[in-house]
Amino acid sequence: MSANNMTGPQRVNKIIRYKPPTTEANPTLEDPTPDYMNLLGMIFSMCGLMLKLKWCAWIAVYCSFISFANSRSSEDTKQMMSSFMLSISAVVMSYLQNPQPMSPPW
Repeated sequence: MSANNMTGPQRVNKIIRYKPPTTEANPTLEDPTPDYMNLLGMIFSMCGLMLKLKWCAWIAVYCSFISFANSRSSEDTKQMMSSFMLSISAVVMSYLQNPQPMSPPW
């Protein structure tokens, strides 16, 4: 084999590094799911705390997990963590007030 064939068939001057598209250039790439789940988590947390509904508190935890899983690392984590802690506190407070197992809503 020749020395030219050992390096491979790539053309080094044609290699272009991939850069993900920015959301400033194309706002349709922004995914609103984490924001919606964060809002739903806070609403269900408040319902769980104020109305003492255990299923609302558990849905708030679920929404907070979805929000955390779908968020980008560049987003502000303070609001997400406060929503998560609010949902956990809703579950804890609802079970502290009434330690009985959750009854089905139907």
